[in-house]
Parts: sequence; structure tokens; C-alpha cells
Amino acid sequence: MATLLYRLGKASFQNARRVLLAWLVGLMAIAGLGLTIGGQTNEDFNIPGSESQVAFERLEAVFPSFAGASVQAVIVAPEGERLDSDENRVVLEQLTQALRASPGVETATGPFDEFAGRAISDDARYAFIQVQFDRIDVEVSDEMLASLVSTTELVATTDLVMEFGGNVFQDQEVGFHITEVLGVLFAALVLMITFRSFRPSWIPLASALVGVGISLGVIYFLAVGVTVSSSAPFLAVMLGLAVGIDYSLFILSRHRTQLAQGQDPVESAATAVGTAGNAVVFAGLTVIIALLGLFVVGLPFLSVMGSAAAIAVAIAILAAITLLPALMGLAGDKMRPQPGSGAARLAMAGTTTPSFGRRWVRFVMRHPLAVSTVSVVGLGVLALPALSLDLNLPGGGQEPVDSTQRKAYDYISEGFGPGFNGPLLISADITGSDDIMGDLESLREDLSAVSGVEYVGEGYPSPGLDTGIFQVVPQYAPDSAQTKDLLRDIREEIPAWEETYGGDIAVTGFTAIGVDLSQRIQNALIPFGLVVVGLSILLLLAVFRSMVVPIKAALGFVLSVTAAFGVVVAVFQWGWFGNLVGVDTPGPILSFMPILLMAVLFGLAMDYEVFLVSGMRERFAHSKDWRSSLEEGYASGARVVTAAALIMFFVFFAFVPQGSTTIKPIALGLAVGIALDAFVVRMTLVPALMALFKDRAWWLPKTLERRVPHADVEGEKLRDHLLDTQWSSATSEFSVYAEDLVWESSSAPVHLQWRPGERVDILGDVPSARMICATLAGALAPTSGSVHLAGHPLPSESAFAREHVAVWNTTEDDLMLSLTESLRQRLSWSHSVARTSATERSRRITSIVARLNDLSRTLTMAETPVVITGETRPALLPRAQQILVLSAMAVLEGARVCLVNPLEPLRDAQDRAVWWLGLDAFATEDQTVGLFSDLVLIDSPQSSPATAQFEMPPSRMLVST
Repeated sequence: MATLLYRLGKASFQNARRVLLAWLVGLMAIAGLGLTIGGQTNEDFNIPGSESQVAFERLEAVFPSFAGASVQAVIVAPEGERLDSDENRVVLEQLTQALRASPGVETATGPFDEFAGRAISDDARYAFIQVQFDRIDVEVSDEMLASLVSTTELVATTDLVMEFGGNVFQDQEVGFHITEVLGVLFAALVLMITFRSFRPSWIPLASALVGVGISLGVIYFLAVGVTVSSSAPFLAVMLGLAVGIDYSLFILSRHRTQLAQGQDPVESAATAVGTAGNAVVFAGLTVIIALLGLFVVGLPFLSVMGSAAAIAVAIAILAAITLLPALMGLAGDKMRPQPGSGAARLAMAGTTTPSFGRRWVRFVMRHPLAVSTVSVVGLGVLALPALSLDLNLPGGGQEPVDSTQRKAYDYISEGFGPGFNGPLLISADITGSDDIMGDLESLREDLSAVSGVEYVGEGYPSPGLDTGIFQVVPQYAPDSAQTKDLLRDIREEIPAWEETYGGDIAVTGFTAIGVDLSQRIQNALIPFGLVVVGLSILLLLAVFRSMVVPIKAALGFVLSVTAAFGVVVAVFQWGWFGNLVGVDTPGPILSFMPILLMAVLFGLAMDYEVFLVSGMRERFAHSKDWRSSLEEGYASGARVVTAAALIMFFVFFAFVPQGSTTIKPIALGLAVGIALDAFVVRMTLVPALMALFKDRAWWLPKTLERRVPHADVEGEKLRDHLLDTQWSSATSEFSVYAEDLVWESSSAPVHLQWRPGERVDILGDVPSARMICATLAGALAPTSGSVHLAGHPLPSESAFAREHVAVWNTTEDDLMLSLTESLRQRLSWSHSVARTSATERSRRITSIVARLNDLSRTLTMAETPVVITGETRPALLPRAQQILVLSAMAVLEGARVCLVNPLEPLRDAQDRAVWWLGLDAFATEDQTVGLFSDLVLIDSPQSSPATAQFEMPPSRMLVST
């Protein structure tokens, strides 16, 4: 992965204008079309399989108008005045007629109509008109709502007040405010302080903003065929901006540091993308996996929100590894800090006065127990309010106090009681009833007898006379604990009622759906949390190869996320400091906030863990000194992690003051969670615990050491590859070059210097032959030492070895086929020959056969040479001619390096001479050929055309002589 990213970064840097143009075209096409012809967002809190959802869908089927959006027009008379007076009665009738005539309205039921129910208060000061649209919420246009609102002109000349309630008036549109812009400006300020320069600061912002624009376009395209919550675009923008800036910051910071150290801009950009970019991809994929994990909850709207956010993160990753290096390419050498400047001294932090990060980690290392205790206790105190976490969906009571929906909600509560803002709907199967109206009235009496019921409307049957419907008004607010208890009590009574009335009975309505949704999510919190924590342990186990690091990272995540829950509860549920963040009325927490917060914070917390601790791990692997590795690793990553956390905090918090009621708690939870996780957990608690465990922090049981895969997050293999490439470039004129090459601990070091066209005798036994073949062919990594093929180091460029090294082990099958069949098969394996015509390949085979006959006539052998034809089977030839045929096959592919392992050991020097006769004849001038010979049976190496010799001693291991 790191090598691929290295090449991608270099290509993007070198083709900067093309890459930038591609991104800008994508932005204009996807974002432009998505925002103009894309779908609309819609709050559809569907709970597949729940009782309330099934009942709701049944009511939609039997009461066609039930599926439409509804609005309550609330009218309030001044103190001492009554709405049932003759004058006001006329006004209400006119209002009802005007609302009924509004576009899109199917019906409007006035307070004095026959089926109005309790639509006027006991003191006649409050009344409402129930308006039913002929379409669902998302299809109600702004023009339709404006037409409804225009009916208030009828009361403009009176003392009456008129407000509108209903979900269609809830603030669901995606709109951005000045506070979000301020969040981006604060992020820009952090970047300027981090880089000590204005010039590089705009690059992460540009990369993130382009990615966010494309993400929004994609999300609105999805909204054409998928129900997308209005919160999804906000969440995508928040995450896209935050991770887009952060990921670019990590890569650009590495690039600037390397430039300050004197690297070439192209090589520096490629290396930064291959190393820091590799960590960015790993971190981003972790966030994406956590977001897609929301699918396990089984709630479609939550799955779509997670997918939308995952799309934004994926595009941010792609921008960081392609668009960012292109922007760096446009800037070129201008990104290099000026020598002697503050930015240059900052980039070379190890040679300057100790930074604040270094001083802080030294303090933590001196007092690890005290720091750990204070951190854990502090986070625990912040988490205490989470014990009273109360979940529900947002309603009119959480809307801004100056909104028409909130005013209507308050007037309904004042005039009729809080329960009228969220009535329960009871559906009853009446297909088996002999007395429909009588049974409905009896069921109404049963419902009225349940404790906590304020009012039960008259039951009325569906047009098909198969379903009856009731409206049950609780005594308490829709989001209160008492209403939840009432819902539970009614459901406990339902089995007895079903037995009495002989049909299915169910509870639904917005309030019931909200309670069921909250319960579904609350039940999923612990399993989802266990999955997230378990996943974090497994991921970090592979990254850091330690037992302590993953466990303390997971526990730190639990501390920070529960502390974030506690802060959200204190602000939004208890009302503490609510006026500072625009919380007008405390109430239950948004149902899906906790699980969404867990998913996002998990991914981001793992980001900071990887970016901060990977430096410690790398240094400990080389020095084995836990103290210096902890200090140096922390000091090298603290500045960038601090900047990244501040950027995320400002971006998330910017959505709190003027965000919608849905997005506010999510944004605050993310802002607080990021701040606590980065500054308290990762930058304080983590080094304190590492200091307590000392070198035991990197302990891993031997059983796991063998089984746990290596995860190269920071691109260590790429750095090794670049060093190997630099080393190999000095001796790239050799086909094969090796220094101190060792296959296993018992072997002696091997030194190889094989030039193009050189012929090499490799002397030793069969196991050693297999070892050298596997290594030079890129299939086996050596234990130690360095080796390269024509400047391509192994094993990092094993693909080059597989293409340019041919290992030929002769077999019985090579002797049994006809010569033409064998040669045709060998030629098909050669990429260059395989592209030629069949005629050309046949001409090549004829030439080889003729050459074999010419060589046969030069042999000194006891048997008479056989005339070789295309139909000849080599097994029937004398031994010397068999060797000639096999030598021709061995080098026929034309590989740069060809290693030949005969079918059986060479009998004597004559066999060896014949092999070299054939290999020299058929190999090209620049082809390096190695022949595995038998040391014991060869009298004189000089009796062959070979120009070099390799000897494998009895220890089986290969050494150079």
C-alpha cells in the first residue's frame, strides 16, 4: 500500500495541473448537478418490524389520507375573550375554509366540525384546525406552506393569534450560517500557527472544501432514490471538513519537515503521501468501517446517515492522496521553509529548544500515577450525567422559541395539556366484530381507564370497515417518562383486549414510534460498543504488536465517549449552560446521538492513537529504550495532533450555536469528545500509562507474536525501500548484487556481484539451490542483508524479480514431449515472443532445431549424434544431446537472470561443459545465467565457459568464494 501511495503521490505532484483540473471538473459536475437536480432530504424514522411501524403502515393502507402530511393551525384569543363567541366563530369558519382551499390540502377540520373531537379548550381561549395534505411531508413545497401562512391575514385585524405546528414546519432544510464559516476561519488560524506561515495554510482548506462539495453532490444524488435524513448532509459536511483538513495537515506537515531537511520537492511529496498518507488511509478506513457499522442497528435512516458520512470521509481520503500532492506540486519549492525562519526551526524541532509538547510529556513521565488518577477521575466526573440519559426524537418542544412550530406547541400545551402535542394512535382489527360501533365505544372506555390517559377520541372505522382508529391523549408531554410508562401500560393491556374483541390491536403514532426507536437504539448501544471496542483492540494489536497499547486505547475511548455523553446530557437534558449554545428548552437527547457519536469518535480516536503512538513504537523498535522512545515519539507527533484536534473541535463546535435541533447535540458531542479524547486521553493519560508500564507496554505473548499480522501503518517498509533504492542505485550496473545476504541464522553472509552477460557456476546441494532461487525470484525474503536486481531492491520490488528472473527446474515432462511442443510451450511463457505471429514463432523453433544439430556435431561423445527434428522426443536422445536441448529451453524466455537447476546432478566435467556449451549458445549476450553444479564431481571449474563461480559449503548455505 505504501509503495502504491508513493507512486500515486509522485504522479499527482508531477501532473499537478491535470489532477487539479480533474477535481475541479468533478466538483462542478457532481456538486452542481447534485444540488440542482438531486433529491430532497426527509425525516423518515422508519423502524422495520416494530409494532408501531407495522401498525402505522396498516393505517396508511386503510386510511389513504393518513399517509399525508398534517398541520395544526393553532388560534389563541386574548385573556377574557372566547373563541366560541359569534364574532370569533365566523373568523374560525373563514380560516377553515381558507385553509381547505390552500394548494395541496385534502381536508381541513375546524374546531366546530362534527368529527373535530376536542379541538377547542375548556375556557374557549385556544383552538386548532387540523389540516391534512394530500401528499407526504417531503412533497409539501415551500409555496404550499407559504399559502397556509398567508391565511393569518384573516386574523391580522383581530386580537387573535395564529401559529402553525407540524413536522413540515420543522427546520429540516440544509442551511449554513456564519458560525460554520467562523469554524473554518478558526481552522485556518490553527493551520497558520502550526506552519508559522500563511502560504501552506490554504492547501488543506482547499482540499477539504473541494471534497465536501463533491460529497454533498453525491449525497443529494442518492436522495433521488433513497430517503436521506436532513441531518445526513450536515454530518457529512462536519466530518468531511474536519477529517479533510486533518488528513491534509498530517501529509503536508511531513512534506514541509522533509523539505526543511533538504529533500527534493517531488521526492518529498511522494514520500509524505507514502508514509503519512498510508497512516491517513488506515485512519480513514477505520472511520469508514465504524460508520458503516451502523448498519447492524437495523434502522434505515441511521444506515443512510452512516453511509453519507462514510462517503464524505472516503472522498476526503482520496483528496488527501491525490488533490493535496497536486496542490503541493503547483506550489513546488515555495513550500520549503526559509532557512533560519521560525517554520524551518519548527520543522527541525529536534535541534531546537524543547517544545511545549516535550516539556509536557517530561512532566507526565515524572508524575505518571498522579496524572493518570486525575485524568480518569476527571473524565469519570464528566460522565456522571450520562447515567440519566433519556433518549427520544426531537419534537416541537425543542424548536427555537421564536419559531411558529414552537409557539404552536406551547399554545397547545397551555390550552389542552402537553399530551395533545403527541397523541398515541390505536388501531384495532374490527373484521370479526358483529357490533362495530359498540365494540369501538367499549374499547374507548377501556383505553380511558388506563392511568395516565387524559382523553380518548371517538373511534371511527375505516372506509372498508376492517380497522378502527382511536386517538389517545396522554396527560404528559410526548417526551416525558410518564408517557413512556403509559405506552408500556397500554401494550400490557392489549393481549386481554384482543381476546375480548377478537382482533389485533396496536399502538402507533409519532410518540410511539419515537419511544420504539429510542428503545431499539438503547438496546443496541452495548452490543455496538462491544463491537467497536473489540475492533479497536484487534486493529491496534496488529499496528503496535502490544497487549497494553490496544487495551488502554480502548479504555481511553470508553472514558472519552462516556464523558462526551455526560456533557451532552448536562447541556441538552439538564439545561446547564444551555443559553450559551442556543438550547431554549432542555429535554430528552436525540435518540440516535449516542450510537452515532460512538461510531464517529471511535474512528477519530483511533486516528490520534495511531498518529501519536506509532512514533513511539518505531523508536522503541530500534532503541529498546522505553523512556527515550516515549519522549521522542510524543514530541514528534504532539504538535500536529494538537493542531488536528483543535481544527476538529472548531469545525464541530461551529455547528452548535445555530444548528438544527437534530444536529446540535451531535455537533456538541463530537466537539467535546474530540477535545477530551485528544488532550486528556491521548496526550495525557496515554503517556502516563506508558510511563507506568515502562518497557512492558510493548510486551506481546510469543503465541500472538507469530499469529498477529504486521500492519505497516506509518509506511516503515516504504522508508526501508527508499533507503534500499538509494543503496542499490550505486551498483545498478550489476544484474544481481548482494551484501551480507543471509537466509537463516546458521548461514554465513553471502556477497554477490553478477554482471549482465555473466555465466555463474553455483556449487552446492538441492536445498541451497531452492533457497537462492526463491530469494532472487522475489518469493522469499532473506533473514538479513541487502540484495538488488539491476537497481531494484528485494524484497520490496519482488514484482520486478518475478518478471525478470526465470527459475528453470528441469523435469521428466521436458524430455517426454516432442521438441516442437516443448519449445512452443516455453515460447508462450515469454511476453515478448508471445506477442509475435505464429509464423514467426515457427521460424524461431526451426532455427533452434538447426542450431541444436550444429552443436551436436561439435560434441565428443561415445554415441553417434542423432539428427534432431521437431518431432524428436528428448528422452530418446543421447545424454549430451539431452543436455543441449534442456539448455536451449532453460534460457528461451529471455529473462534478465536465468537460474538453471538440472534434472539430476552433473556426472562429470563433461556434463558441465555441455551445459555451458548450450547455455552460451542460446542465451543472449546480456543475459545473466546461473547453473547449479555438483561440487564433488567437478575437477576443474576452468573446463567450462563459465566466468564466475559460487560455492555452497556442506552447511547447505550459500557463500561467495
